[in-house]
Amino acid sequence: MDLLDADVTETVHHCGVPPVITAYSTLREPGEAARELARQLRHAELGFVLFFCSAEYSLERLGPAMNAAFEGTPISGCTTAGEITPSGYCRGCIVAIGFDRRVFAVAHTLIDDLEGFGLLQAQRLTGELLEACRHASPTLEGGQHFVLTLLDGLSSSEEQVLATLDTALGSIPSFGGSAGDDNRLAHTHVYSDGRFHSEAAVVVLIQTRLPFEVFTTHHLRPRQEKLVVTRADCQRRRVLELNAAPAAEEYARLVGLPVTALEPAIFASHPLAVRIGEQHYVRSIQGANDDGSLSFYCAVENGIVLTAMQPAPLLDDLQLTLQGLRERLGEPVLILGCDCFLRRLELEALGQVDEASRLLGVAGVVGFNTYGEQHHGMHINQTLTGVAIGSVPTA
Repeated sequence: MDLLDADVTETVHHCGVPPVITAYSTLREPGEAARELARQLRHAELGFVLFFCSAEYSLERLGPAMNAAFEGTPISGCTTAGEITPSGYCRGCIVAIGFDRRVFAVAHTLIDDLEGFGLLQAQRLTGELLEACRHASPTLEGGQHFVLTLLDGLSSSEEQVLATLDTALGSIPSFGGSAGDDNRLAHTHVYSDGRFHSEAAVVVLIQTRLPFEVFTTHHLRPRQEKLVVTRADCQRRRVLELNAAPAAEEYARLVGLPVTALEPAIFASHPLAVRIGEQHYVRSIQGANDDGSLSFYCAVENGIVLTAMQPAPLLDDLQLTLQGLRERLGEPVLILGCDCFLRRLELEALGQVDEASRLLGVAGVVGFNTYGEQHHGMHINQTLTGVAIGSVPTA
């Protein structure tokens, strides 16, 4: 272990302040909630704050309140479809994470023109973030980087932005989640520079000498049935026909229900996926429309083949995933999770939310329920995707 590793180990284990502190508030008044979070997170070496909040808050008031409560500390965040706190699943609250500047160098930026985001902009953005990290903490030179992306969950721009950014990032691993709005599907927001933004994305670059693993998991298994998209409105992410039949009718036939019975809980338990290589990537259905079409959370195109999926026990997959991360990294200082809101709907339907909350809390998972997840430049659905950070510095 070199001197820099020894310094990080000292910070992690002996300085009296953990390298990562998590907190949450259920107070409804924005100013009070922000101040409560600051009381829990603030210390002399606080370098960055990441937060996820219910869309039930007045965002016009919460934005300035968070900026004032953490004056001088960079902050990023987004709205959610539910929060994951140190105690497990929650609704109507704010969960926040504070990063120690001695262990993490963090740089963040806002993309406010998603449609015009091209490779040149992505390359410039990546270079600026890397330089900002170097400037923020020269003592962490030689540490590894990962990127968190938070996108407006109703922008329909995720695929383009993520693929472009992934090209510019090269070997830097990335993950993230699409902002939610408590399942209203009306307005989602990301937070940067003291206020909330729509039709925008936040990119956070984090450098550390602690070991970490960017991961993704789902509990869905392929069935034999296939559905071919024979007519689609790609711009609106709508499938008009499956197997040359009205999409909602063909999907209802697949799941053995009338079209009138199609609802979010059914979509969550009977998802569809596209196969790429040996992997299946879920394309979750947002809703059935009056014209017989289906709206999706991910991009859809004419000619793609969708595989019917069926859920295996979610809690078993969750426990195995968390156990594997702990075996590979040791006791984590943080697992930051982007958990699809459809997984939570499934847990609620099965009466398993309390058990899932217990597993998440014991493992140290905090984060939020998303309208879609991001993993290495891909936009995916119905996963738990995130980063686990260990407590022993890498050599």
